[in-house]
Amino acid sequence: MAAHRKLFSVLCLVTLAISQDMPYEDLLAQIQACPKECNCPQNFPRAVYCDSKGLKSIPNIPPYTWYLYLQNNLIETVPSDALQNATQLRWVNLNRNKITSDGVGEGVLGGMKHLAHLYMDDNLLSTVPSPLPVSLEHLRLSRNRISKIPAGTFVGLDKLNLLDLQGNKLMDDAVTEVSLKGLTNLVQINLAKNQLSSMPLGLPPSTTQLFLDGNNIEKIPADYFKGLPKVAFLRLNYNKLGSGGVPKGIFNISSILDLQLSHNQLTEVPVIPSGLEHLYLDHNKIANVNGSSVCPISVDPLDDSVNESAPRLRYLRLDGNEISPPIPRDIVMCFRLLRSIVI
Repeated sequence: MAAHRKLFSVLCLVTLAISQDMPYEDLLAQIQACPKECNCPQNFPRAVYCDSKGLKSIPNIPPYTWYLYLQNNLIETVPSDALQNATQLRWVNLNRNKITSDGVGEGVLGGMKHLAHLYMDDNLLSTVPSPLPVSLEHLRLSRNRISKIPAGTFVGLDKLNLLDLQGNKLMDDAVTEVSLKGLTNLVQINLAKNQLSSMPLGLPPSTTQLFLDGNNIEKIPADYFKGLPKVAFLRLNYNKLGSGGVPKGIFNISSILDLQLSHNQLTEVPVIPSGLEHLYLDHNKIANVNGSSVCPISVDPLDDSVNESAPRLRYLRLDGNEISPPIPRDIVMCFRLLRSIVI
């Protein structure tokens, strides 16, 4: 009977190995090497769950691990040899620990040749870790104490498309063409809730989503978006933008779809681009809306048709200003696709 049970277990492992496209010997080694502090589910053998265990150090990780979860612990350091056996890592989550920049061993991250996702939110980092693996696609470092991005940190990271640095201590001199050099394929960058007083420099032309909420930005240079032809989602909520700091036509970008300027000091509605679909202007100091001055096209009041050249605005938020209903007729005539307006 015992022999039958053993044979059955082996057959189950062989079947699992085949389903996971994993050699049987590798699967067996992976299961046997699971740290006692962690959970290694047999139906997902490439994942190791060590989260919320009260760990103060990183245990020995099995060699064929792709997904490593270490969040919600008390880890302070990532020594140079901490992950030397786990050479196949694709995804590492170290969120909500106590890791400092001095605690990140030299070369420990750069040596992960297959790593695509690295999450280190809610730690005690003071600089962006370096070197980083060239395979990296997503890097999340929000809510640390980062005030510096060392020159050359992102050089060679051609695959990085998401960079989250929100909730740190970055000032204008930390976000420059030098510090951001190498981000040639970046799509989303989140610099919200830092200490920026001007629009960040050095962003790559590939940038599509730019999040700058909760800074101290007062103005936007007139030619700022000439180098960012693909921006589609722009968030500047909770800054110090006044209408004098927003040049006329500054948002006339063909790619822009979603523009958020809530909780600023604007007194006028900026010219609205034809392709824009969502506009947030709530909680500013706007007293009136003149459709003829914000409409991107000339409007024939006798023509109620909608064609391809018609502005695409569908959602407009104006509450928290000094505007009283009703909605001006010229706004309705211009933005004929408008489905929701909050005033």
